[in-house]
Amino acid sequence: MASKDDHVGIEMVIGGDNNSSVSSKSKRDLKKHMIVFGEKVRRFPGLVWHTVWKVGREDPRRVIHALKVGLSLTLVSLLYLMAPVFKGVGENAIWAVMTVVVVLEFTAGATLCKGLNRGLGTVLAGSLAFLFEYIANECGQVFRAVFIGAAVFVVGAAATYMRFFPYIKKNYDYGVVIFLLTFNLITVSSYRVENVLRIAHERFYTIAIGCGICLFMSLLIFPTWSGEDLHNSTVAKFEGLAKSIEACVNEYFNDQLMEVEVSLEKESEDPIYKGYKTVLDSKSTDEILALYASWEPRHSRHCYRFPWQQYVKLGAVLRQFGYTVVALHGCLQAEIQTPKSVRTLFKDPCIRLAKEITIVVMELANSIKNRRHCSPEILSDHLHEALQDLNTAIKSQPRLFLGSNSNQSTNMLALAAAHARQKQEKDHGVSLTSVKTDSSALLEWKTRRTSEQSKENERKVLRPQLSKIAITSLEFSEALPFAAFASLLVDIVARLDNVIEEVEELGRIACFKEFNPGDEIIDVTCSKPQLDVTQNHLTSHGVD
Repeated sequence: MASKDDHVGIEMVIGGDNNSSVSSKSKRDLKKHMIVFGEKVRRFPGLVWHTVWKVGREDPRRVIHALKVGLSLTLVSLLYLMAPVFKGVGENAIWAVMTVVVVLEFTAGATLCKGLNRGLGTVLAGSLAFLFEYIANECGQVFRAVFIGAAVFVVGAAATYMRFFPYIKKNYDYGVVIFLLTFNLITVSSYRVENVLRIAHERFYTIAIGCGICLFMSLLIFPTWSGEDLHNSTVAKFEGLAKSIEACVNEYFNDQLMEVEVSLEKESEDPIYKGYKTVLDSKSTDEILALYASWEPRHSRHCYRFPWQQYVKLGAVLRQFGYTVVALHGCLQAEIQTPKSVRTLFKDPCIRLAKEITIVVMELANSIKNRRHCSPEILSDHLHEALQDLNTAIKSQPRLFLGSNSNQSTNMLALAAAHARQKQEKDHGVSLTSVKTDSSALLEWKTRRTSEQSKENERKVLRPQLSKIAITSLEFSEALPFAAFASLLVDIVARLDNVIEEVEELGRIACFKEFNPGDEIIDVTCSKPQLDVTQNHLTSHGVD
């Protein structure tokens, strides 16, 4: 028999080998990570330059806005750098710098909204604080402290509760925040600090200087109007939908249909996906642009109040229209596809119908772009003829959609029997093994566990295959995917009525010019949609 020392020596040797192998593996992993990190560091400057170039190329107005902010900060910094001005303003010049950083936004409407909210909140808070200060000064020191504490509580609670009012939250939320900040600074500091009135005046002057510089830069130096962005983004959404519909139908009837499993990275680069993505993500952007556009002056030839909220309603109708386009795109990625031979039978009428839909959507886009009414014959006879051709083509192939199902029950019964046998084998095929304590029992347990895991993986793969077999066993299933595709295409035509009504309502309220016979669109090629408006306004209009 081997002694205990022999066993200990063997265990030490095995343990030493394991430690050395782990150590060498750790060194290899560390070396690999260092190589990857070095490669990332080497590529970092090029990646930064590529990002900077891409952001500026997508919208050159971003570069202009960055330069305007830099110039504004330089101008307010002169309050510190110029000695005569600094003596008059003092350390309160920092409030001008803070105002420029907070107020100056990408569009003129956003700057006006924040600037006027800041100014109005400061004036109201200062006036109310000085009124309370005058009342408190007429009383004793103890009552003054109690009065200031009560005033801070009442005003703070009331102003905060008012922020929940929908109208105030939508238009004046930032002003209420500034009101609370200014009121508390003046009221509380007046109890210990002398000459609070002089300090408040200096701060008000510096804030006014900062707001004036922001308004000058936004309104007079290469202004960017929220109303124009909202108008252009609405046109871009129509153009994107037109591109998506036409590209989707053309790709559906290509010789090689796109694969079912599409990664998210490829999907984001898909032109069909890009076309309707800007429509689905437009709700918050439209509301922000419409709000800021209502603050902008009437800088154009339109001297009346422009119906920016009507653009928001039109965007909601477009989203409903876009959901159908999304479903149409989903037909290209369905698990069960109609054979090419069947799709070819309906290729011409579907492509013709998609082309007519694209012409109508592009006509709507051009009418909004040029601020004119739509053509009275926008739903032309060509569109109705294309619908009729598709209807005739479907009726000419009744066996594809109403085939006999004589063998359907047999196929399904055979499938159910096979599935039952498989379940029975799964339930009764595993026998209990005797309990063993040696190493052979451990090896047998590992082998059985691996076998069970492989069977489980097979069942996971088999479940969708059984579902697919069950569907394809239906004789008319080869035409079902196309039936869904054609139904969605017809539904798009039906939803065009709602879109046209909203566009006509927008033209009526905004007093668009009348349609002339020479205004019909000739080329249905879609221009590049302005897809960067959403990013500009979601990144630039955060609450500060």
